[in-house]
Amino acid sequence: MKTAIYSEFGTPEKVLKTIDVERPQPSPGQVLVKMVLSPVHNHDLMTIAGQYGFKPSLPAVPGTEAVGIVEALGEGVTHLKVGQRVAGGGEKTWAEYYVGTAARLVPVPDRVSDETACQLVSMPLSAKMLLDTLDVKAGDWIAINAANGAVGKLLSQYAAEKGVKVLGLVRRDAAVEEMAALGFKDVVATESDGWQEKVRAVTGGAPIIRGVESLGGDGAAQLSSILADGGQLISFGAMTGRPLKISAGELLFRNITVKGFWGAKPPVKPERIGELLGELVRDAVAGKLVLDIEAAYPISEVAEAVRASGEPGRKGKIAIKGI
Repeated sequence: MKTAIYSEFGTPEKVLKTIDVERPQPSPGQVLVKMVLSPVHNHDLMTIAGQYGFKPSLPAVPGTEAVGIVEALGEGVTHLKVGQRVAGGGEKTWAEYYVGTAARLVPVPDRVSDETACQLVSMPLSAKMLLDTLDVKAGDWIAINAANGAVGKLLSQYAAEKGVKVLGLVRRDAAVEEMAALGFKDVVATESDGWQEKVRAVTGGAPIIRGVESLGGDGAAQLSSILADGGQLISFGAMTGRPLKISAGELLFRNITVKGFWGAKPPVKPERIGELLGELVRDAVAGKLVLDIEAAYPISEVAEAVRASGEPGRKGKIAIKGI
C-alpha cells in the first residue's frame, strides 16, 4: 500500500514523500481501516515540523483523523463490523490503510458526508471542550482570532446555541464578507487601521471577557487589546509558528491572564467527552454540522496537499484521499 512518510523534521512539503509498504495488521482491540479521506490539520503540520507538543519516532507516518471503511477486526472487537464506515481519532492516517483503536472510532450514519465525517472529531470536539472550559454564560462576549478557520466557525456556532456572543477577528478585509455570507455577522478584519473602533461598534462597548488565540505572534497583543481588564487570553494554536507577543503592561496593569488549551490533554472528564462526541454525531446527522473540503489530493501528491493547506482564503480543509 502507499503511505506518506517523513524521516526528518522540517518544512512539510520538503520532508514528506510517498513510499510503498506492507499493509498493517490490527492487534487486539484494534481495527484495520481502508482510508477514504483524512484532513490536513495544523497540528499535523506542526508535528511534521517538530514544533508540536510531542515528537514521534522517525521515520513517521502523519495523519491523526480520517473516515474510512473497516477492513478487518482485531481480537476482542465486537461493537464494529467489517464494511462499516467509521470516523475518529487515529494515527498514521495518511495511508491507504491505517490501524485505529476500536474504542476511539465512531460509526458514521449514511446521512453524514465523507467530507464532514473525516473532520468529525478533532476540530469540533476541541471547540466543544474549549467552550466547556471558558466559564462563560449567556450574554457574555468572547473574541476569537482566525475566526474564518474551522475552530473559529464551530466555536461561534456552539457559543451562539448557548447565548454566548462571539466577536470574530480575521486578517483580511475580504474575509469579513466571506464570513457574512456564511451567516457570521460579528466579524472584524485587523488588516486596516482603526479596527478596534469597529470592535467597539459591534459589541456596543460591552466587555469582552475571554479571547481565544490561534495565531501566535502579534495575534495575542491584538486580542488582549480588546479584552476587558481582568480578562483571560487562551492560547489555542500557533498558525503563524511565532511566539506569542504580549506586553508586560497588559499583565501587570490590566490583570490579563494567559493560559493554554490543548485538545490532546483537555481539562474535561472522559464521560463528558463521550457526551460531546454523541452531540457531534447527532449534529452531523441533523445537518447542523457540515464541514467542507476545499480539495482532496492523492497520497502520491502529499507535498502539494500540505502546500495547498497553507494558502490563504481557503473555504475548507485540504484532505488526503485514500483508495
